[in-house]
Amino acid sequence: MIGRFAPSPTGRMHLGNVYSALLSWLSAKSQGGGWLLRIEDLDPQRSRRVYAEQLEDDLRWLGLTWDAGGIEDPQYVQSNRSGIYEAHLATLQAKGLTYPCYCSRADILATQAPHESDGRVVYQGTCRPDGTETKAEWLKARALACPHAPAIRIQVPDCDICFTDLHYGPQQFNLAKECGDFILRRADGAWAYQLAVVVDDLLMGVSEVVRGRDLLSSVPQQLFLYETLGYKAPDFCHLPLLCNESGQRLCKRDQSLHMGTLREHFSAEEIIGKLACFAHLTDRQEAISAQELISLFDWHKVPTADLRISPDAIFNN
Repeated sequence: MIGRFAPSPTGRMHLGNVYSALLSWLSAKSQGGGWLLRIEDLDPQRSRRVYAEQLEDDLRWLGLTWDAGGIEDPQYVQSNRSGIYEAHLATLQAKGLTYPCYCSRADILATQAPHESDGRVVYQGTCRPDGTETKAEWLKARALACPHAPAIRIQVPDCDICFTDLHYGPQQFNLAKECGDFILRRADGAWAYQLAVVVDDLLMGVSEVVRGRDLLSSVPQQLFLYETLGYKAPDFCHLPLLCNESGQRLCKRDQSLHMGTLREHFSAEEIIGKLACFAHLTDRQEAISAQELISLFDWHKVPTADLRISPDAIFNN
């Protein structure tokens, strides 16, 4: 059994990142499995090595050590893996499933309504070829008029994808209506998350993916890629989110709850203890090490509802 933590080095880790890392680590270790660290630096504009070094230092300080990966191992750093993604994209292109897309984000937002359940914008296939001469001519003209290279999308069928999340239970999504044709490589040449994460989890032997509930809706796209490429998918287990007082998921802009601030006020065991209480693994915010938590870990204890927390709930308890 192999679990993983795959952060993007775009800033200092916050409490929500640590929460996800801790439960992923506990799930793997409670099963006697390994835990790897992958650096997902696909965004060249925002990713920085110094952030990767900071998050590694934070994880070590918290006692969340990894069995493989990290910034010093090139095969676990996504910016070093472009050739691998290119080979898998070529496989999908050879199957006739991909097409160039010349739509800008503004074009998509102007013509497609957000999906009613979560506000996601589902691409409706503006640039998808349909085999007609009229559409072929239109696409040719669009390509000539486009000032930039196209993104590459994959065509998805109109079918239901069903799976069982290890924490949220049975799930069903219609691939065409709720996901739409999704991007594999962006117009700026950067690799899209969906392709990279599937290829990496596959080749790194990941058998369990633990991550935030906000990524639950990405599973059908990833399962489609696994099936299309002919590979077995890992198990998926999603977590309730740690949110601020307004109900918004914690992010790196929440400076009061990032690791730089937290390490000034608390020991590693105190931070782990607070998160263990939030996850219902313990009944009070008492200092405890990650290692001591392994024997207490049980997915049945972890709530499914998102948790709103405030700085007061952290600093005054």
